[in-house]
This record gives sequence, structure tokens and C-alpha cells, in this order.
Amino acid sequence: MHRRTAARTRARACAVAALTAAALLATGQPATAAPRADTADPMNRAFAEAAREYGVPRDLLAAVGYGESRLDGHAGTPSQANGYGVMHLASNPANHSLEKAAELTGKSAATLRRNTAANILGGAAVLRDHADALGLDASERRDLDAWYPAVARYSEAEKTAAVLYADAVYTFLAQGVSATVAGGEEVLVPSRPVDPDKGEFSAFDAHVLSTDYPSALWVPAYSGNYVVGRKAAVDKVVIHTTQGSYAGSISWYQNPSAKVSAHYTIRSSDGEVTQSVREKDTAWHAGSTNSSSVGIEHEGYVDNPAWYTEAMYRSSAALTKHLAARYGIPKNRSHIIGHSEAPGATHTDPGPNWDWNHYMRLIDGDPAPGGDGLTFSSYTTQKSGSTGPQVKAVQTLLTAQGYEAGAADGSFGPTTKSAVQAFQRARSLEADGTVGPKTWTALLSAGTTPALAKGASGDAVKRLQRALTAALGTTVNADGSFGPATETAVRSYQTSRKLSVDGQVGPATWGALQSGT
Repeated sequence: MHRRTAARTRARACAVAALTAAALLATGQPATAAPRADTADPMNRAFAEAAREYGVPRDLLAAVGYGESRLDGHAGTPSQANGYGVMHLASNPANHSLEKAAELTGKSAATLRRNTAANILGGAAVLRDHADALGLDASERRDLDAWYPAVARYSEAEKTAAVLYADAVYTFLAQGVSATVAGGEEVLVPSRPVDPDKGEFSAFDAHVLSTDYPSALWVPAYSGNYVVGRKAAVDKVVIHTTQGSYAGSISWYQNPSAKVSAHYTIRSSDGEVTQSVREKDTAWHAGSTNSSSVGIEHEGYVDNPAWYTEAMYRSSAALTKHLAARYGIPKNRSHIIGHSEAPGATHTDPGPNWDWNHYMRLIDGDPAPGGDGLTFSSYTTQKSGSTGPQVKAVQTLLTAQGYEAGAADGSFGPTTKSAVQAFQRARSLEADGTVGPKTWTALLSAGTTPALAKGASGDAVKRLQRALTAALGTTVNADGSFGPATETAVRSYQTSRKLSVDGQVGPATWGALQSGT
């Protein structure tokens, strides 16, 4: 490895300034608190012990973990790139960090996937292995700035994608990190000036801008992960969650084995946008909807709302408004949809933590989901004094069942409450006039009760899907098509209600739904 000299190049100084500026922009002010001296808390202890074991700076290790997962192991479930745990130890054709960590630590892959302390130890071992391959000596390993190439290599990305990854880690070091993790434990990384030696990666700074959307960077996907051209006119925008990190997802689109891509990806911390597929081409992101849509991925995981920052919402909304104007896309929930709402979808993203009402307001659009006023990704409790589209849905459903709910004006007043109570009494529910999960389930499933099974379609299937969303508390795509995801939801409902579990909807399942069970 070439030794660093005391002199800094102008380009490197500019990179440092950009990192520090990005840090301050993302946080408003630098974090200055030092990490806790008492490392009795399990994650702090794990970072301290792994850093000591493998000679990796503790704060660097924590910043890598924060960039990968926000220090959330997701109970051992994998990312879209088959990466696991706080340190995103991966096992895919381009990244074998899980296997490498097992070899270096002597721990099994199963333990590294699920045990947070082992996962952090594995991440430290892999980082040290990259440092050794680069020739960092003991003195250089004590210098955070010398680790930049090792961090870039840890991503297993190439060129610009690797730089995006390492830059994010050094931005977290510059701005500091304060994260509350499971059990209320606080993990801190103090802010500090950063001056990374980019080494072999200095030639790949992200600077090429998109020609479709000048606010975006251009980092192209592998040519085999999308189709050149389109077979249909663009009339939709599909909102996704990456189930992984920003740079990691962009890198995944470059992986020949991925067979997925998106037109745009948006970073959580500051709303940075990267384009990977031209709008004129068909990205592989939402099945049968691909040809007629632009796909926007958002960094994060569906089970953690912390990823959905205001910077991300506003950046994404600006992009969607731009696309709507360019292609004449109606700004309603029939044309601005989630991945879970695409016909035949088996994914649940962006999930219940995505704030559709806020997003649609930001694009000056109509927040009514699905264009029918009845379909929502989740159903929240409605009661006297409530207002909004879900109250309007309650009023519409009650009127359809012959109850005098008053005008469908989205205002929950005395007339609506009386109608709710009458409906509840008819279904032997507690007549409290509040529309909670049980009343929602009964209201949404009300109507005819045809036998339904995989392959069925139509309004009865859509009623079933809405009712299952209310009953299970998880989004079931209400597309009117009884596919594998709906069958799985039916089985889950039947299991939880101690019904015969066959994945089909007959009298017993309809009866349970319509009674609000």
C-alpha cells in the first residue's frame, strides 16, 4: 500500500468539505456526545469487544452498522440482497461476507445471522481482513481516515457504488450518530472532522448526473437487470422500500444475478437520488406493472419507520411531481401506488409505516387509496370527532348496508355514531360507536359470501382483502385477484381464529369475518 503523505490534494480537501457539509445538512448540527464509558449495554459491549478483538476502530464499526441497518438486526430476516443482521453479512453470488465471517471467527452462519454480538464480531473480522489485504499497519489502523478503502471493499460494490457506500459511512462519522436500539439502549458515535484517504477509489467519485432528472446521480444497473424500451405508455409511479441500504441497493442492481432494478433510489438521511435505469427503459421492480410504470425505491426496511424521514418524503415527492408532469400521470392513488398494490404483487412494501396521506399532500394529489375510497394500507380507529377519508369510508360502507350514517362527508358526528352502534348490535359486537379492528373487519367484509379460492377475482375478493387487512393488522393488496399472497393471508387468519386451515374462503371464514372475529 502506498503510504499517505502529509500533503492533501485539493480534490481530497473538497471531498472532506462535501462530507462535512452533507453531515451538517442532514442533522442541522453535529453530534458531540462521546460514547458511553459504561459498555454494560449489550450492543455497546459488542462493538467494544469486536473492535478490541480485530483492531477495528469502534466508531468506524458502529458507523458501518448504522449505515447498513440503523443497528436493527431484523430478527435474522434477510435483506433483498440476502444480507443479515446489524452488519449486513451477506450470502449472494457477489458478496460472501457471511461465509468469510464464519471462516474468520469460527462461528456458524446460523449464529452470525441471528446473534447480534456474533454478527458485529463477524463484521469486524471482515473489515480487518480487507484492511490486511490493503496492507494497513498497526499505526494506520488507528487512523479512521486510512480505513476508507477497506470500508468501500466491505460493500462488495464496484466503483461509484462503492464510493457512495463509503462516503455514507464517513458522513455518519462526521455528523455523529445517536441511535436508540432494542431495549432502550443508546449507541453513540461522536462527531469529528473526517479526511478520508480514498486511495484506489478516488477515481470513482459520484459526479455523473442523470439526463432524465438532473437532481439525480447516474449509476447504471447491469444491462441484464432491465429491458431496453417499453411496451406500454408510462401511467403509474410505484413506491418501494429497498429492504436494504441505499448504496447496497444500487450495487445490487449492478449484480448480474439480481434480476431486479429500479429507475430511482432515494437515500433516507438527506433525500439524495440516484437513477439506475433510464425512464425510457423497463426496470424490473413490480412484475406486470413494469412496462407502464416508473419505480422509486426508498432506503430502509418496512418494519422500521425511522427510515422514512422528511428529507426522503420531500425528495421523493419532488421526483413524483416531476414524473406526473412529464407523463401526464394522474396524481391519485390509482396511479401513485405501492409495490403491494401492483396486480399480482407478493411484496408488502412500502408497508404500514409509509405515510400515504402525507406523501399525497406533498405531491398535491388525491390521498384516497385505490381510487375507490375504501382501500387503505391499514385501518385506524375512527370515533366521534374523527375526520378524513377513513371516516368517509365508514359512512359509505354503513350506507351500503342500509344504515343511516348521514352524508359521506368524512366527519364522524352523532348520526354516524348512531349508525355504527346499530351495525355493531346487529353483529353482536360491543355497541360503543367506535370503529376499531373488529367493526372494520365486519364492515369491510359485509355483503355476499361466495366461495373463494386461489384464482378467483372480482369485488368479493377485494372485500375479502380489505377485511383481512383490518383483521390481521398487515396490508393485504386489495387488487381483486386471489393470488398466493391472499391465500397466505387467509391461512394466517384461519390459523389465528382456530378455523379449518385450507386457504379457501367458505361459510366459516366468511362468518368469522362478518362477525368481526
